[in-house]
Amino acid sequence: MSERNEQFIIEKSLPSARLDKFLCEKFPAVTRGTLQRLIEEGHIRVNGQAVKPTHHPHAGEQIDVHWPEAKPAEAQPEKIPLEILFEDKSLLVVNKAAGIVVHPAAGHEEHTLVNALLHHCDGSLSGIGGVARPGIVHRLDKETSGCLVVAKNDETHVALAEQFAGRQVKKIYHALVCGEPGRATGEIHAAIARHPTHRKRMAVRDDSDGRAAHTSYQILERLYATTLMEAQIHTGRTHQIRVHFQFIGHPLVGDDTYGARQNIRVKELTNYAAPRVMLHAKQLTFTHPRTQQPMTFEAPLPADFKAALKSLRVKE
Repeated sequence: MSERNEQFIIEKSLPSARLDKFLCEKFPAVTRGTLQRLIEEGHIRVNGQAVKPTHHPHAGEQIDVHWPEAKPAEAQPEKIPLEILFEDKSLLVVNKAAGIVVHPAAGHEEHTLVNALLHHCDGSLSGIGGVARPGIVHRLDKETSGCLVVAKNDETHVALAEQFAGRQVKKIYHALVCGEPGRATGEIHAAIARHPTHRKRMAVRDDSDGRAAHTSYQILERLYATTLMEAQIHTGRTHQIRVHFQFIGHPLVGDDTYGARQNIRVKELTNYAAPRVMLHAKQLTFTHPRTQQPMTFEAPLPADFKAALKSLRVKE
């Protein structure tokens, strides 16, 4: 991303809001962590003055944003096989394998999807916000397989990020859950935030920290002590499907973080032990930023998911 500046005036005072959260809404392509760093480094100023990310926006304040030129990615290209569902000069859609981390982080500096993409695209990925996650518009958990779209340039990254933020992207998942939900279809409206004591977990929260989250679901097949579900997420909260299905009493098969007790019971009843959290991003629909055409992609179920279905189907 080339170096540039922009300026705007805050129209309405937000005494209970934070500047970093406010800017997240205005610049959905940029992570909150990146915005916090830019504020702390003085690249984002209020009325010409350096402020903290916790600054409360007030009407009439002038916000100056300096977007620094993207630094070269610290992640190194690695020749890792990719299952590509679609690719053109603007973007590509991959079927992410279970077990691969999307982007480098502490403890996972190598062998990530970003490393594979840097090799495949020969460095031609977007650098929104200064680098950090080149090309990555959204993410899937390490153990989740399935459809993921990647931007090859900044214009595509911004346009796709706006679609995700505006809830214009349709995301459908297949999930194996513990037990047998009584209702064939349902809607889950339950706000999600960081767990108050377990900081690596999320939880349904009805306090001020909770962010609105909406999941709809339908039963695809009733299995032995488990159920195959199709879920559509209308928001994109961390661990949303895992937390929401735990909330209704049916955590995902293989999810020891949110359903250890129920998974022990499934293993006792079926003698089946899941190799991972059994969640697959089956389908992804969005508008192509360049052609403005709607596009839908489907990722076939991986072998471990098919094996789980075979093992858990009720024998006639």
